[in-house]
Amino acid sequence: QVRLVESGGGLVQSGDSLRLSCKFSGFAPDYGAVGWFRQAPGKEREAVSCINMRRRNTYYVDSVKGRFTISRDLAKNMVYLDMNALKPEDTAEYYCAADFEVRGALCAPNDYDYWGQGTQVTVFS
Repeated sequence: QVRLVESGGGLVQSGDSLRLSCKFSGFAPDYGAVGWFRQAPGKEREAVSCINMRRRNTYYVDSVKGRFTISRDLAKNMVYLDMNALKPEDTAEYYCAADFEVRGALCAPNDYDYWGQGTQVTVFS
């Protein structure tokens, strides 16, 4: 059974850092892609960053380039999102998701079939 569990969210001040963790199970660690997505109240779900688990190529949405870093630890079945220089506009529920087929774009939300329950990130100024 495929399962993804996020952790690491919290309430932080603008400029602070957070590390989100995604513990996955039920599939081979070097298979497919894992991504981070976020959804703020009243807004559509947005792709933040994704990583191809075997090839290690990555995607970042423009608004987080240079501030966020995605990484994976295959031995621990973990994917991380290191978030630096956080801004109030980063406030959202953050979700970890898995895509086993990796067709076309690496980080298209509709291609991701398995989702975690989410972790809240709130950044105040």
